[in-house]
Amino acid sequence: MQKGKELLYLCRADVERVGLTMDEIIAVLEEAFREKGHGRYEMPPKPGLHPRPDSFIHAMPCFIPGLAAAGIKWVSGFADNQQKYGLPYISGLFILNCPETGLPLAVMDCVWLTAMRTGAVSGLTAKYLARPDAAVLGVLGCGVQGRSNLAALVVACPTLRQVYCYDIKPEALQWYVAEMSQAFPQLTITPVPSAREAVVDSDIVVTAGPILKHPRPTIEAEWFKVGALALPVDYDSYWQSAALQLADRFYTDDMDQFIYHKQLGFFAGTPTVTGDLGDVVTGKVPARRDEQERLVAMNLGIGLDDVATARILYDRALAKGIGQVLPL
Repeated sequence: MQKGKELLYLCRADVERVGLTMDEIIAVLEEAFREKGHGRYEMPPKPGLHPRPDSFIHAMPCFIPGLAAAGIKWVSGFADNQQKYGLPYISGLFILNCPETGLPLAVMDCVWLTAMRTGAVSGLTAKYLARPDAAVLGVLGCGVQGRSNLAALVVACPTLRQVYCYDIKPEALQWYVAEMSQAFPQLTITPVPSAREAVVDSDIVVTAGPILKHPRPTIEAEWFKVGALALPVDYDSYWQSAALQLADRFYTDDMDQFIYHKQLGFFAGTPTVTGDLGDVVTGKVPARRDEQERLVAMNLGIGLDDVATARILYDRALAKGIGQVLPL
């Protein structure tokens, strides 16, 4: 490529063909959150458009000098897409820029990127906040995030042995059990008929349904096991306020982002935030202190995740000759 005169385009198939592993994504995100914890980043809260109820189109910019990574994700989530049109819930593009010149280096599909980095953040969070002997995982919502979160938690928590999974769609639950049992034969993956049965015995609970501004949450306080870690990927859509209030400590991935969304009407019943993941990685706030603590980490998904992952995707794609070079 001629610097400043061309950019690399990566379609979804190209992005997947790069072959970036979950271990590698977790590792680069740990580095990115360490930079964040030390204040070496720039990331305004993501502005958004909301053309339909329970939909969003967000702009997610971030700059991490230590990773030579700058860029923006333009991503949408439309809850009715699959049912009405047979289209994915999440879609969008990521633009990677050169921090020295500002010129675009690459444009890439962000569907795989979003799925993998979100799971990887859950894995990184569990590395610090889950019990070291965590053996049982509950997954509520057996779509893309149910899959990527399981893939990340297998890496981060090698003691996992049992997965209880639940989805309101029986066919989604069946596909999940079949696919994940084949992908992770070391795990016993058990479908359960209710959300309660996916939660009550679990050391880690992932909820991965659609994000709703005015949810009717399901998970009750008495279901939240002593010593468990809750990872609500879907904000507070699944967890009743009384259950969240049981947390000994409550974390997020970015305080400014959390406050911004709270002002938009989300998180009415959440506890006071202890700190963000960057604070945890750098030791500024405590991680898990004992086996009895109930902890909640409500990671919202931030541009830091995307730009760190996109940078290594771009470098790896160039090295492998993957993608289409386009003139500027």
